[in-house]
Amino acid sequence: MKNLPVIAITMGDPAGIGPEIILKTLAETKFPEYCSPIIIGDVNFLKKTADLINIPFLTSKIPVIDLKNVCEEISLSRPSQLSGMAAVEYIKEAVRLAMADKVDAIITAPISKEAIHLAGYKYQGHTEMLAELTNTKDYAMMIAGGDIRVVLVTTHVAVKDVSHLINRDNILRIIRLTNRSLKLWGLSKPRIGVSALNPHAGEAGIFGREEIEAIIPAINLASSEGINISGPFPADTIFTPKKRVEFDAIIVMYHDQGLIPLKMTAFGKAVNITLGLPFIRTSVDHGTAYDIVGKGIADPSSLIEALKMAVRLTQNSQLC
Repeated sequence: MKNLPVIAITMGDPAGIGPEIILKTLAETKFPEYCSPIIIGDVNFLKKTADLINIPFLTSKIPVIDLKNVCEEISLSRPSQLSGMAAVEYIKEAVRLAMADKVDAIITAPISKEAIHLAGYKYQGHTEMLAELTNTKDYAMMIAGGDIRVVLVTTHVAVKDVSHLINRDNILRIIRLTNRSLKLWGLSKPRIGVSALNPHAGEAGIFGREEIEAIIPAINLASSEGINISGPFPADTIFTPKKRVEFDAIIVMYHDQGLIPLKMTAFGKAVNITLGLPFIRTSVDHGTAYDIVGKGIADPSSLIEALKMAVRLTQNSQLC
């Protein structure tokens, strides 16, 4: 029997749709053919969720690392200190297993940033938490869906703070990391496009000087290193259908600049990938969706894609 990748799936915020989409994903996909999943969560809560949405919980086929950390006081459909603490504990356990080579990759169900802040953790999200837990200094968030891969220079920061974080060294770091990471997709000489920050790419400094002082110098340095890169292109044109297919990945300066066009074309089937970690990590392209918890209508499509992506990248990493 062939050795299948072992994939750890964290339950996410217990008050959100994470438990539901995990159960649906493992019920709907043919996972025994291509991976061995392990859920990190709370068995009793998963069983209650399965009963609530009338779906079988296949305990004999799906191992669960039961942290027994969902107490009766946790309320559905809203963030709380208790749900935030539980969600972080799942992530920590998944990282421990991955760093010990007990699992080949991890997939994270959605968490609430408000809940983890209530629990005393001040992370901006999964990406920053995983980087700290693994002592990773060089990391980035990629979202992939349809024919678009987007990598962010800044992630979950206020728009007013973005320009302060746009500098040559930070952009160059993201370019280099993206170039290295795309080898996991079998791309030995990936084509990378870079978005401008300002309208019209700054219009020669009239609308801002970030392009002149930071973005162009980073692109020039990367090009001198042999990286196949071009830009900066105005954000309102780089994602047009004819333009975006010229690139294997597009580096953008801030969150909504890249995620709006991507989600317009692939929402619900896109995958969040953390570049630079010592293991493969994928996740969904959506949040906890508190408003539909317990209704049985949560769509597992993004988690299904995240599972497939984790398997694919794990297999490809063994060839690199």
